[in-house]
Amino acid sequence: MTGKFESLEDEKRERILRAAFLEFAEKGYDQASTNAIVKNAGIGKGMLFYYFKNKKALYYYLMKYSLNVITEEYFQRIDITESDFIERFKQASQVKMETYLENPELFRFTGTFLVQQEENLSEDLKKRLNDVQKQGFSIIYDNIDYSLFRKDIDVEKAFNLIRWSIDGYQNEIKERLKGQNLAEINFDPLWEEFYEYLEVLKKTFYS
Repeated sequence: MTGKFESLEDEKRERILRAAFLEFAEKGYDQASTNAIVKNAGIGKGMLFYYFKNKKALYYYLMKYSLNVITEEYFQRIDITESDFIERFKQASQVKMETYLENPELFRFTGTFLVQQEENLSEDLKKRLNDVQKQGFSIIYDNIDYSLFRKDIDVEKAFNLIRWSIDGYQNEIKERLKGQNLAEINFDPLWEEFYEYLEVLKKTFYS
């Protein structure tokens, strides 16, 4: 049935996806309501179940769809030849934020199922999720030049501190942007602020 869903007109398909992502992200699988999804998407319930036979089928489709977005629109845009860890993480963060701004509901949904690690996933979906997580880890950490770091620090701990710092900053930005019209925001000052924080991290951890 998902092939039929893919052939649905773009505007209507996007409405359904946004409504479904938002409902599952806010309420989780058990509490999510297909009634709320069809209401927010502005469609009849029969249409939803024409494309997806039940709530689980819809949820699984959303997971596969979001993992494809992560690998095709996020991972593929990161330059893994960059051996400076902070520079690579800067690039990954920029791509992640751009992708988030294009698909905020999708990223909120993805965050929930990555954290919750649903127990009743099909084996192929578990494998797909595991492969994506391994690929993401590899993109961030493989072929990093350890010699850039100060000799008197634990590099693995430095990795974590840098990652937590950047992720925390991004989460703060997302909170600042809530409820605003993203099309009217000038992001240049935010990026400049971000770069300033990265320079502080370099001075702290690099020799």
